[in-house]
Amino acid sequence: MAKHTLIAYVEDVPGVLNRVASLFRRRNFNIDSLTVGRTEQPGVSRLTVVVDATEAGARIVEANLYKLVNVLRVDDLTHKSALMRELALVKVKVTPQTRSEVLQLVEVFRARVVDVDEQIVVIEVTGTPEKIGKFELVLRNYGIVEVVRTGAVAMSRGSELISTVPPSVRTDAGHEHHDSGISMSV
Repeated sequence: MAKHTLIAYVEDVPGVLNRVASLFRRRNFNIDSLTVGRTEQPGVSRLTVVVDATEAGARIVEANLYKLVNVLRVDDLTHKSALMRELALVKVKVTPQTRSEVLQLVEVFRARVVDVDEQIVVIEVTGTPEKIGKFELVLRNYGIVEVVRTGAVAMSRGSELISTVPPSVRTDAGHEHHDSGISMSV
């Protein structure tokens, strides 16, 4: 089992997220992270799903995502050169004695303070999920009150342009055709 990062481009219509989450539930995969947002194309949203799965399991999930009516394209970024980022807000207890130490950690992790009062500092940190995990770890000694994390967003590196058009598939006859990804069997 390893973490697989799947990107699904979907039509921006009601019920799509429910169908995607139900697919993972039916296949008994636990979603580690799920983020959804609009894309540069009107009417298209992008789901970033991080899931623990075997290679075979990830291929099964990808194939089943294509069976969902509103899924336009799926890409597995797991073995590609990709950028992955997450955002977290961390609320930490501070005292007059520990405030400067916490603020030094904010600088070390290139985070920023977004709210302060006499006993609490709220910090915004972005980076890889590992970086955010380490940031949480070092702040635990000060007393974390609350943490909220967005979940991972990912993008392939380089100049490869990704569109919502499914990748070309070669048929046995050697002709290219584009799989629409649309199937009525869900």
